[in-house]
Amino acid sequence: MTAKPAAAAARATVYGYPRQGQSRELKKAVEGYWKGRVSAEALRETAAGLRRSNWQQLAEAGITEIPTGDFSYYDHVLDTSVMVGAVPARHREAVAADALDGYFAMARGTQDVAPLEMTKWFDTNYHYLVPELGPDTVFTADPGKQVAELREALALGHTARPVLVGPVTYLLLAKPAPGVAPDFQPITLLDRLLPVYAEVLAALRAAGAEWVQLDEPALVQDRTPAELNAAARAYRELGALTDRSRLLVASYFGRLGDALRILAASPVEGLGLDFTDSGAANLDDLASVGGLPGKRLVAGVVNGRNIWINDYQRSLTTLGTLLGLADRVDVAASCSLLHVPLDASAERDIDPQVRRWLAFARQKTREISVLARGLAQGTDAITAELAANRADLASRAASALTHDPAVRDRTGAITDADGRRSQPYAERTAAQRARLGLPLLPTTTIGSFPQTDELRAARADLRAGRIDTAGYEARIKGEIEEVVAFQEKTGLDVLVHGEPERNDMVQYFAERLTGYLATQHGWVQSYGTRYVRPPVLAGDISRPEPMTVRWTSYAQSLTAKPVKGMLTGPVTMLAWSFVRDDQPLGDTARQVALALRDEVADLEAAGTPVIQVDEPALRETLPLRAADHAAYLDWATESFRLTTSGVRPDTQIHTHMCYAEFGDIVQAIDDLDADVISLEAARSHMQVARELAAHGYLREAGPGVWDIHSPRVPSAGDAAGLLRTGLEAVPAERLWVNPDCGLKTRGWAETRASLENLVAAAREVRAGLTGGRG
Repeated sequence: MTAKPAAAAARATVYGYPRQGQSRELKKAVEGYWKGRVSAEALRETAAGLRRSNWQQLAEAGITEIPTGDFSYYDHVLDTSVMVGAVPARHREAVAADALDGYFAMARGTQDVAPLEMTKWFDTNYHYLVPELGPDTVFTADPGKQVAELREALALGHTARPVLVGPVTYLLLAKPAPGVAPDFQPITLLDRLLPVYAEVLAALRAAGAEWVQLDEPALVQDRTPAELNAAARAYRELGALTDRSRLLVASYFGRLGDALRILAASPVEGLGLDFTDSGAANLDDLASVGGLPGKRLVAGVVNGRNIWINDYQRSLTTLGTLLGLADRVDVAASCSLLHVPLDASAERDIDPQVRRWLAFARQKTREISVLARGLAQGTDAITAELAANRADLASRAASALTHDPAVRDRTGAITDADGRRSQPYAERTAAQRARLGLPLLPTTTIGSFPQTDELRAARADLRAGRIDTAGYEARIKGEIEEVVAFQEKTGLDVLVHGEPERNDMVQYFAERLTGYLATQHGWVQSYGTRYVRPPVLAGDISRPEPMTVRWTSYAQSLTAKPVKGMLTGPVTMLAWSFVRDDQPLGDTARQVALALRDEVADLEAAGTPVIQVDEPALRETLPLRAADHAAYLDWATESFRLTTSGVRPDTQIHTHMCYAEFGDIVQAIDDLDADVISLEAARSHMQVARELAAHGYLREAGPGVWDIHSPRVPSAGDAAGLLRTGLEAVPAERLWVNPDCGLKTRGWAETRASLENLVAAAREVRAGLTGGRG
C-alpha cells in the first residue's frame, strides 16, 4: 500500500550535531589554547570553521532547518550560565578580565579557584557543568554567542533555528551555590530568570530567527505539582511576549507525561517529542490530549542516542499517525546527535555488511531526510531506500554474530546462588583485614595512571608495525615498573598497575570479548575535550581468554603490598557502549557479567587479593522515571553480583562510581554487596558520605578527596579537610582515602604532587585518631 503524501512538505531537522570535527579538531585547538600553543583568535577561527562544515554537511544531507547555538567550546549548560549572567562570585574577576579564560576557569578551575561541579546530563554519558544559584543571584542577559552564531548561519544562506536550554530545565539542573542553604530550590528564581530569556528572544528575533527552540528535557522526569506549575507559568509568559520568534519547546529522552498537557495548552507554536522506544508513550499521550491543533510537531522518530539504522517502515507508520494530530509534522532525531559519532562510512575495519547496520550522525541526517521525503511525497518517492533498509534489517536479524547458542545456554542456566557471596559481609570482612593487614584510613587510587604521549605513541607504533609485540610489551612493563615504584615510594597502601596497556576502560575489554565491534573514528564527547570511542555491542558476548591477569600479576611480582585487579563492570560496559537494541538490556548484562566472572576467577586464582569492578554508570543508566527504577536496578545489581560473587571470603571486592547523583541509589549500592566502594566527592564537598551515613551503609567507603577532573593540585591541608568531613559521616575503621576517579587524563607532575599530598593528609589525620585495624 502506498502512503499518501502529507499536506505540506515536511521539514527535516535536528536538535544538535557533533562538535568535534572529523579529526577532533576542536579538542586539539582547545587543548592547544590551554597550553599556549594556539592563540584565542586561532581557536575562534577553528570553531567557526567547524560550524560552517557542520551546517554544510547538514544541508547536503537534506536537513532543511539547521540548529545554531548548539556548538560549544566546553558545555552548552555552561554556555547558558554565561547567557543569563549566572557566573559564580569566585569566577567573576577572571571572566571580567578575559571572557574566554574565565569561561575555561569555570569549567576546569585554576590552582586557586575551584571549578563548577560536573555531573551527568540525564541518563547519558555526557557531562554538564552544574549552575550554582542562590537567593542573591542576579541574572543579566548576554545573548552575544547565540546571536553571532545565528547570523553566521543566515549569512551562509541556511534556514536556521537557534537552540537554547529552556529556563525550567536550566533551573532544575542547578544546585545551591556554596554557602547557600542546601534546601534552597533554584526553581524559585524562575520569575527573575524569565525577563532575561525575554531579552534573549528579542535579540534573536532582531537577528532574523524565524523559530527559536527551547529544550526542556527535565520535563520528561518525575516532576512535582509546583515544578509543573512553574513550567506552565514559564511558557504562558514567554508565549505571551510580542517581541519574539515562534517558539518550539523540545523534550527528549523519554515520555513527557503530565507536562505534555501543559505545553500543548500553552501559547507556544510548536513542540518536539521523542517517539523512539524510550518515548513511545508520547504517541498515546498526544492523542489523549487532543493533539496539537494549530501547532507544529517535530517528531523524533530517529534514535539520536544509538547507532543502529532506523526501521523506515516503522517510523513512517508513526509519522502517518501523527499527521492527524498536529497542524504540521516535521521529522527529526529524538535528541541532539551530540551523543553519536560523526560518520560510520569512515569505519573501514568493520565488515561492510555489518557497517550497513550502523547509522552515525551523518547517516542519521540522511535517514531523517528520507523519512521527511516519504512523509511529504509518499512512499513511492523512496522505494529504493525502503528496499535497501528492509534488506539491511533482515541481514542483521539473521546474522550468526547476534546469536551464539553456547552463550544463551549458559545465561539460561544462571541460578540465584550464582549471585550470592559464600559469606555475609560482616563475616568476610575479618578475613579480608587479616589477609591485607592495612592501616587505619588506607590509601589507594582508582586504577589508571597518566596516559603519557609515550604510551599513546607505543600503541600507534604497534598498530603501524613500527614495533613488534615484544617491543610494545617491553614498554608496558617499563611503565608498570615506574608506576609501582612511585606508589611504593609515596607510601600508598593498596597499589595498582596503572593500566598503561588500556586505551579506554570499556574499549579495552570490548576488543577482547566476542560480540563487540571496535571503531577507529567513533569519537563522542564525554565532557569538555574528553572524547571516547564507545564500542558497538552487536552480538552475544563471551570471553575467549584472560584479559588482565598477566599485567596485574606482573605488578604484584614487583611489590609485597597488595595490588588491585581492575575490571569494568557489566552495567558500565553496556552504558558506555552502543548497546544492541534487539533484546532486553538485562539479558545483555548477564552475558557480559558471565564473561567478567571468568576474569575475576582467573585473577583470584593468580593470587590477586583485591579486585575492583568499576560501575560508574550504575546511576547514569537509571531510568528517568521512578516507576521504571526497580526493574532496572534489579538486573543491574544482579549482574554485578553475578560478576563478583564467585570469589573466596578473603578476596576483597571493590567498586567505583563517579560524577552522578548517588542519593537515590544508595540502596542499590548496598545491594551490590561489594566490600569497599569509592565515589566522587571532592566537588560536592563529601555529600555522598553523608548520604551513605543517612542510609545506614555499613561497608567500607572511599569518598574522593582529590578532584581529578581539574588541573588544580590539592594541598595536604585541602585533602585533610575533606577527609575530616568524611569522618563526620563514615567511621575511621571503614574510611578509605583515594582520588575521585582514575588518573588517565592527568599529567605526571600533578599526579605525583597530588598523591604525595593525599598520603600526607591520610597520615596527618590518622595520627590524630586512636586505635587502628587489627
